Amino acid sequence: MSGFIKGLLRLRRGPWEMVASVLIALGVVMLMQPIWITLYTWSFVITLTGTVMFIIVSHFPE
Repeated sequence: MSGFIKGLLRLRRGPWEMVASVLIALGVVMLMQPIWITLYTWSFVITLTGTVMFIIVSHFPE
């Protein structure tokens, strides 16, 4: 776990790509759930944030 935190602090690609992927997955799950309209409303913003974040962090060093 400390390697993951160090990777985040040093702006390494691997940990940040994982965070972006989790955001994308979370946004898709929020989009598909049928219960809360608030989650559905924010799902596009979360998915878009994860996608833009993934594009940006793909330029970070490994």
